[in-house]
Amino acid sequence: MDFIFKPFPWYLSGVLIGAVMLLLIYMGKNFGMSSNLRTLCSVFGGGKYSGFFRFDWKAQRWNLLVVLGAMIGGFIAVHFLSDGSGVNLNPETVAQLGRMNIDAPEGKLLPDAIFGMENAFTPKGLLILLGGGFLVGFGARYAGGCTSGHAISGISNLQLPSVIAVIGFFLGGLLMSHFILPLIF
Repeated sequence: MDFIFKPFPWYLSGVLIGAVMLLLIYMGKNFGMSSNLRTLCSVFGGGKYSGFFRFDWKAQRWNLLVVLGAMIGGFIAVHFLSDGSGVNLNPETVAQLGRMNIDAPEGKLLPDAIFGMENAFTPKGLLILLGGGFLVGFGARYAGGCTSGHAISGISNLQLPSVIAVIGFFLGGLLMSHFILPLIF
C-alpha cells in the first residue's frame, strides 16, 4: 500500500482525467469548479436579486457532488494519506523566494509571508488576499470559467475560447510571479 502515499504518476493521472472527460462528454456534461459558485447562489435564492442566478440549478447537482468529493478527498489525503513532509519545492524557487524575503514553506503548501495568519490582517496582507480573491473571481467570471473548466473541459471539447483563456491564465501567472510579486515584496 506504499503507492497510495506517493503522488500518482502524471501518466496515470492524465489517463484518469481523460477517461472522466470522455465520460462527461458522452453524458453531455461540462466540468468546472467556479460554475458551482453560481449554482450555490441560485440554490440560496440569488435569482431573486439577479437574473444571472435564475436557472435550473437542479441540473447541476452532480457538479456540486464533485466539489463535495474534492473537499472530502482533500481532507482524507491530508489527514490519512500524507506523511506530513509537505511539498518539495525546486531549489531555484526557494532561492527566488529568498530574494524576495519570503521563507520557503516548511511542511506546508503556502509561505507564511503571504498566507500566514499573522500577515493576513496587515494592510499589505489584506490587499493581497482580498485583491487577489477579487481578481481571481472576476477573472473566472469574465473568462466564462476557471482554469479547471477551461483547461480540462474546454480544451477536451476543442473549444478555441478555452485555449485562449488557458494561454491568458499562463501568461497572467508568469507576469505575476516574475514581475508583480517581486514588486510587492
